[in-house]
Amino acid sequence: MQRLFSTFADGWPGGGLLLLRALLAVLLVYSAIARLGNASPFSVILPYLIAAVAGLLLLVGLWTPVVGALVAIVELWIVISHAGDPWTPSILAVLGAILAMIGPGAWSVDARLFGRKYIETSDC
Repeated sequence: MQRLFSTFADGWPGGGLLLLRALLAVLLVYSAIARLGNASPFSVILPYLIAAVAGLLLLVGLWTPVVGALVAIVELWIVISHAGDPWTPSILAVLGAILAMIGPGAWSVDARLFGRKYIETSDC
């Protein structure tokens, strides 16, 4: 993960990435809950369930580049295979791709697990 990002943005940019991750996670989980309310076959619900699990991973910022790419693929799958409004899944696919390219930010599990570690030595 550290090879993908030289730094994990903090401050205002890190806060913006946290908000972006939270927004995408809420929308993905909401879409899955709305789809589960309909009596649909499992094959129709499956991409929404995958997207909801990916949304939860994005919320905490775990494996963000991989999960962002997965969100983009799943949402494009929804656009192609389901009739109805293509705009919402298209927007979610773009947001997932953006997070895959930009990264999780400093306020994420990825930053804690894969961020640069500084070791302080005493001058004795």
